Amino acid sequence: MYFAAQSNVLDASEIDLAPRASKGGRSDFMYISAMNECASRTTATGPKSTVRGIGRVIALMWVLAAPMAHAGGGLFGIDHELPLDQNGIWARKYQTGIEYGAIAVEVAGSLWFGNDDELGHTFWQTIDASVLSGLTATILKRTTGRPRPYQANDPNAWFKGSSYQSFPSGEVTLQASFVTPFIVNYYKQYPWIWALTALPAYDAIARLKSQAHWQTDVIAGGLLGTGFGYWATTRNMPLSVQILPRGVSVGFNKRF
Repeated sequence: MYFAAQSNVLDASEIDLAPRASKGGRSDFMYISAMNECASRTTATGPKSTVRGIGRVIALMWVLAAPMAHAGGGLFGIDHELPLDQNGIWARKYQTGIEYGAIAVEVAGSLWFGNDDELGHTFWQTIDASVLSGLTATILKRTTGRPRPYQANDPNAWFKGSSYQSFPSGEVTLQASFVTPFIVNYYKQYPWIWALTALPAYDAIARLKSQAHWQTDVIAGGLLGTGFGYWATTRNMPLSVQILPRGVSVGFNKRF
């Protein structure tokens, strides 16, 4: 995973990611915009270029966390608690809104279009990615036992019990697993689809501001969701379609 030195690809060094003091958290949008700008410049084709393009987005997630990390603790020395901010767009209701919204869109799109439809096939891939990455995230949460920042301001605390479930971020995992199949399948035809990376980027920042996760929690969630999302696109038949009765994946729009 790296930033390719190509004329049509935005290099990380071209992006001004210096924190800016402004009201209303405007500097955070500069980070999201930087991610979308870099993604939108990824126009090469082919499986390898797809992986490189996703790699650039993942790498930028690390860059996103850096201005918020400074010196800290945790796995890579970047974890520290941010000041609590749940005002405006960072309110918890918006975080849960995109969480439940992503699940609703996945289920509704899968059932309506069906697996035999091109778009419906992608929706079923998001089901696979979200379910499997969600299960993996749940297992990691219970086994690593990492306290959230508001539970204990110690990023080096691990294995404190299954009631502590900070690592990784399940919500960022969900958003990344939701958008990745759409990006992989449609980025060549519709380059604007890279704008969907704003969803996991927003959620990562919001979870940090809510003191619900450490920087490495949201990065791990992004990696986990993206990994399962890409894996889902490599299967000709979604796993969920194989498991569920045939009638479920036909698509309601074809029945009526």
